[in-house]
Formats: sequence, C-alpha cells, structure tokens
Amino acid sequence: MTPGEYEETPEQRLTALRELLIHQPAMARELPGFDVEQAPADPAELFVAWLLAALRDGVPDAQVLTLSTEGLDGGPDARIVALRDVDPAAGEWWLAGDVHSPKGRQLAACARAALTWYWPALGRQVRVRGAVRTGSAAAAGETFRLLSPKSRVASLVGRQSEPLGEAAEFSAAWAVAERELAADQEIVAAGYTQYAVRAEAVEFWQGAAERRHVRLAYRRPAEDGQWTRRMLWP
Repeated sequence: MTPGEYEETPEQRLTALRELLIHQPAMARELPGFDVEQAPADPAELFVAWLLAALRDGVPDAQVLTLSTEGLDGGPDARIVALRDVDPAAGEWWLAGDVHSPKGRQLAACARAALTWYWPALGRQVRVRGAVRTGSAAAAGETFRLLSPKSRVASLVGRQSEPLGEAAEFSAAWAVAERELAADQEIVAAGYTQYAVRAEAVEFWQGAAERRHVRLAYRRPAEDGQWTRRMLWP
C-alpha cells in the first residue's frame, strides 16, 4: 500500500471498493468495432492481426496471457506467462517454462491448457483451448539464447515456486546465475522447455461501452481438422 492508503480503515476501504465495483462499469469508453463478416476463416490469422494491432497501439505487455491448467490435485490453476510464437499453419500457440515448475508438472500430467488474453485499452479478449505438446530441446535452446540477459538469468536461477527463506538467498542465487551466463553465453537453463497449444477452440470477444459485446467462436472438430465458426450471445 502507498502511505495514503493507510489513512482509511479496512471498513472504509471495503465500502469504497464496493461502491466503485457497482458505479464504475467496465469498458465505459470508446472501443474499436468488430465486423465478424470480415473475419478470416482461420482464427490464428485473426489472432495475429489483433495482437499486432495491440502491440502497435502501445498496449503494455500485449503478448502476456493467462495460462490455465489442471492442478495435480484436480483443481484449476492459472498464472501469467508470455507468448513466444504463433504458427498459423499448425494452429499452434507457443509458450515456454521450466519443466520442473508447477505448470511443467501439471502439463506433464494433463497435456491440455487454456490461454486467455485481455487488452483493456481495446476491450478485447481472446480465449484458446487445446492439447499441449512439448517442443524439441534444440528449438528450446535456440529460443532461450534469444531472450534478454535478465530473462536468461532468471531461468538459470530456477527453483520456481519453491519456498524462499529470505531475500538474501535469492540475491545470492541471482549472482551465481549471472556469473554462469557471463562465463558461457551459450548456456541453457536445464529445465527450459517449450510448449505448443494446438487450438481446438478459439474465441474472440470485443467489448462495447453500450454492452452490445460481439463474440465469435471458432471450433475445429478432431475428425476433419477444418475450422467452423459462429457468433455467440454475449
């Protein structure tokens, strides 16, 4: 919290929050339209167009998404990750992570996932669901070497989601990883893995200030692999 936030009691903050949740509606601003008649037959093509538009419009972290998986306890789990690539020909969305992390273990146990993007400035949401496959170690290594130095150091530190005793332990591990990278620019974090989500369902959602939202859903039945699409009630 900032210093000013402590001037209110917890009860006052909760009251103010509830008032804002009711009286400050989402997407109450001018937003782009979405002409579904002009949408391409392939959802990956439309996704590339939407993401490119978001990045060019300066939407912060437009490539960042929520990755949802099935936890080892059978419950849902989710976290924020970065998109690494899109392959329209294969209908695959590519991510990366540590195979030993919770998400890596979850994907090993249940190779299915859902991806969700939301770009508030544009009032746009994209949802992707499908089976997950693991990419080759060679390709993962090539991608890893293209990452920023800080991203590589973070991956070399590893231990994602493990208990951390104190901040000094993290600083020490970071220093070790920095020295490892400085000594070998070709080094690749041991658990660094790429994952491809082969989409079976993709949905595009365009919000509107007057609440007349537009939804377009694509489906790809396993038997023929051809995309079908239809509008959905918002």
